[in-house]
Amino acid sequence: MRCSGGQSILKELSNELVAVDLEDAARMNASAMAVQVYIGGEYEHQSIRNLVTVINSGNRFGIPTLGVNGVGKDLVRDARYLGLAARIVAELGAHFVKTYFVESGFERVVAGCPVPIVVAGGKKLPELEALGMAYKAVNQGAAGVDMGRNIFQSEAPVAMIQAVRAVVHQNETPEKAFELYKSLKSERHTRGEDLQANAFVSLPR
Repeated sequence: MRCSGGQSILKELSNELVAVDLEDAARMNASAMAVQVYIGGEYEHQSIRNLVTVINSGNRFGIPTLGVNGVGKDLVRDARYLGLAARIVAELGAHFVKTYFVESGFERVVAGCPVPIVVAGGKKLPELEALGMAYKAVNQGAAGVDMGRNIFQSEAPVAMIQAVRAVVHQNETPEKAFELYKSLKSERHTRGEDLQANAFVSLPR
């Protein structure tokens, strides 16, 4: 459950607060509480305070905290920055970290983080590209992927989440997973089904 928030895209995104009470998260049976942290951002200190507040309260209820690396418009998405940001968030007590995949040096990002890393899906990509990103991320050490747009904005969300699952859990190649996606998409279209899906796929640990 996303527990931090505050600013719209018209303002500085890093100026957030804790927006969900711990008891509400527990009442909703949340698997984890997610807090965005902007290392190097204008309101870095505030976002760190949000994180440690949620971690400390969540520990009382046994609810883990997902630290999410927030990247504002002025922050660079490269292995050096993401590795530093992920490590800081983990060392502050986050139980696992959500960050972005980068083509160059992602293994170093994972190696430098003492807790599992989950890769953000990011902007909407063509299905084969999204499956390729998931494949590379997991094979370079990510514990899984957390996809939103690349699932629910797909023409066949249920087929797409099953294709992503094949990549993450079964180490299927992007090409074979894409064939699975097309096959499932065709089957659902034939049956006239139009179902939606959400996406958090991780490897068993």
